[in-house]
Amino acid sequence: MPNFSDFDTRHYRTVDVATGYDGWSSTYEDSVLDAMDLALLDGLTAPDWSQARRAADLGCGTGRTGAWLRGRGLEHVDGVDLSAGMLALAEKRGAHDTLTQGDVRATGLPGNTYDLVIASLIDEHLPDLAPFYTEARRLTKPGGRCVLVAYHPQFIMASGMPTHFTDASGEEVAITTHVHLIGDHVRAALASGWRLEELNEAVVDEGWVAAKPKWERFRGYPISAAFVWVRPA
Repeated sequence: MPNFSDFDTRHYRTVDVATGYDGWSSTYEDSVLDAMDLALLDGLTAPDWSQARRAADLGCGTGRTGAWLRGRGLEHVDGVDLSAGMLALAEKRGAHDTLTQGDVRATGLPGNTYDLVIASLIDEHLPDLAPFYTEARRLTKPGGRCVLVAYHPQFIMASGMPTHFTDASGEEVAITTHVHLIGDHVRAALASGWRLEELNEAVVDEGWVAAKPKWERFRGYPISAAFVWVRPA
């Protein structure tokens, strides 16, 4: 696994995940484009969202993913996040049945319960992927799925940008960032008992460049990826 510090071109002051997302929570919705994650979910051919009834939304943030799941007919969604600030916004959004402040690697949620475990844009904050995939498998029923949307490692390394936000004083602040190659995901997930069903990648296209003109130099680079894993029945 590469070390992000070898690629970091910004050298911002770095804070831990909970502190960072608490500080970012008030502006998060304005800075994350649907093209990064929700558009990737829209493009997946699996899972059949209509067949899932109960989902665990790990790293649920402001509730964007939970609301997306509700829009696809899921009846019950439980959310977990480290950040109290993000959870407060998720509670206002009202897409989750329960919200728990906790770690995605040890959620405290009941095992063998969920048809679907989903996580979006959180893996770069985990130093090791294995505990996440192990916990996701514990939560999921046999035959259930884990869907993970991740920042693409090629983009992280090419751009040299950590996950970051602008705080109330105007300072750019980084949140602890790690680089996980596609192969790192495959190894960790397979070792935890998952089978890969689908992998979809998004690239920086015309829409991205229109929203972020300075990203012209990244046109064509992969920016995010969506993995669909199945727990064998």
